[in-house]
Amino acid sequence: MRITDHAAVVTGGASGLGQATARVLAEAGARVTVLDVNEAGATASAETFGGLGLACDVTDPESVAAALAAAAEAHGPARICVNCAGIVAGGRVVGKEGPHDLATFSRVISINLIGTFNVMSQAAAAMAALEPEDEHERGVIVNTGSIAATDGQIGQAAYAASKGGVASLTLPAAREFAKSGIRVMCIAPGLFQTPMFDSLSADIYDALVKRTLHPHRLGRPEEFGRMVRALVENPMMNGSTVRLDGALRLEPK
Repeated sequence: MRITDHAAVVTGGASGLGQATARVLAEAGARVTVLDVNEAGATASAETFGGLGLACDVTDPESVAAALAAAAEAHGPARICVNCAGIVAGGRVVGKEGPHDLATFSRVISINLIGTFNVMSQAAAAMAALEPEDEHERGVIVNTGSIAATDGQIGQAAYAASKGGVASLTLPAAREFAKSGIRVMCIAPGLFQTPMFDSLSADIYDALVKRTLHPHRLGRPEEFGRMVRALVENPMMNGSTVRLDGALRLEPK
């Protein structure tokens, strides 16, 4: 699907992978709306490329509906939807203090998995009502998984479970939406330089970098954005999860 002159929405776009993706799509000619629970961050991010920033809680159906409606009013109906909103919370299934805190586990699942499903389902419903373009395409949805979905380490139970769910959504959603001309893809990034890494000590940071074989560094957010662009533009990319990890495979811990 072409990107130029199409509307796009990107969740989690106030920072990190979402922010970089929004900018890449805007540079490719899309009219981009940044959605984030951090309204000030969404607005600031969008202002850097002339887009629109809106507050959106991906776990709240009414918040998502309102944000998508406002985005459509400003930019037209979105044919591109990228879900990058997510959080990380560590913890063993059974730690020194006992079983994993259920509220924390539920919050990670709610934002990373249910939030992705919430935005995807509402965006797809709107796309299905649009006129098809070349090759019967009406829209493209790209969700963000993680290599933790398959390489989950000790202490990543909540995060790995949430991202495993996102990856597992990909094929059934792509199969269901095929009749409507909507493609669904998932990107599973490895270790990327995002705000999630800002609090790490230098020794932990260096240890993580050593695990990425080539290139021997953390991924750059704009590289994730370029992968999103490639998936949107290639009509054969559908129903799969693509690893973006520099040949990284995580050890048990």
